[in-house]
This record gives sequence, structure tokens and C-alpha cells, in this order.
Amino acid sequence: MAKQKPIWKKGRGKLGVLSPLIGSWIAEAESSMGKLKCTRVFEPVLGSNYIKLTAEWNFGKSVYQEHAIIGMDDGKISFWSFTSDGKKSQGDIADGTDIPPEAICFEAQMPAGLARMVYWPSTDEGFNWAVESKTKKGWNRFTIHHYKKLIP
Repeated sequence: MAKQKPIWKKGRGKLGVLSPLIGSWIAEAESSMGKLKCTRVFEPVLGSNYIKLTAEWNFGKSVYQEHAIIGMDDGKISFWSFTSDGKKSQGDIADGTDIPPEAICFEAQMPAGLARMVYWPSTDEGFNWAVESKTKKGWNRFTIHHYKKLIP
């Protein structure tokens, strides 16, 4: 069987693995709070030594925001996230190749246990994003979105 050609092209440098995410993205999904629109903007900052993520979850009557910085820490890619409900988290890049081989995965120890968020290329356009929690049986997915390029 022939090896499948990668969909995502990695960029140069230590943060090059994140190159496919750079830009502005939007997803529309159903949630327990109703319909939502979520935007994610990934942009290089501080001399391209870091990537800033600005995410906004718009539920119509309420908005939830996140600001995160992704950069190098002790030789590995790490993130520091702050949200509009006053919470914060931090974690590191991890192996997410059980999703597809090109997945970009971050894990963080949360109050409820180990969690991960995973980005992977969509076969049509854009990317998929999921949040999962670690259980005794494996990973339990509780959120998934499909993002497309946001065209202003």
C-alpha cells in the first residue's frame, strides 16, 4: 500500500509543525447551549518566537473567550491558556497520531484529570479540532468542530 501524501506542510523552525494552523478560522456547531460560532485566530508574535491563539465561542446571548500563547519551554512546544471565565491551563505537545498521523496534539493536566486537544487536517478543507478526556478505556471525545478558513 502506498504511503499517503501529507495534507499539511510543516513550516521551518521549532514551531513549524504549527504552520498549517496559522490564519483565521471559523466553525459552526451545535452545543448543549445551542448553536455556536467559534473563531480561532493563530498568529506569530514576538518575532515569531511564539504563536498567539485568540478563540471566541459565540452562543448568541453569551460569548466565551480564550487567549493562549504557544512556544518553546524546556525544549518542547508548550501552551499557556487563559479564558474569560477566569480559568487557566498549560500543557505540552503530545502524540496524537492515533487520530491521524498528521495530528497536532496538546495535553494538559486539568482538575478533572488529563485532557487533550487535537487538530488534524480535514480531507475536504480546513481542519478538525477535538477535546478529549483520558479514561481507563482510552480517550473520551466530548467536543469536535470542523474549521474552515475565515474570509473577511
